[in-house]
Amino acid sequence: MTPVFIVAVIFGAIVLALSIVCGTILMAMRLKHGGLSRKSGGEESEETRMVQDIYHGLSKLESRVDSLETILLDRKGKEK
Repeated sequence: MTPVFIVAVIFGAIVLALSIVCGTILMAMRLKHGGLSRKSGGEESEETRMVQDIYHGLSKLESRVDSLETILLDRKGKEK
């Protein structure tokens, strides 16, 4: 092999290794500061608010079902 080819291979390997290391560091920083999604903070806050609304609605529904069960059990007890 010619010395020029050897130098080109070594230089290419160094550039490849540096790009992999830099890419890994950038990906780690991106994961740390906001994940991989490209959603803006406004979209994330809107989704969070929607999930919280659903959770509160389900909690209210659960209490309503409990109340209905109590009413039905009281009616059955009075009939007997």
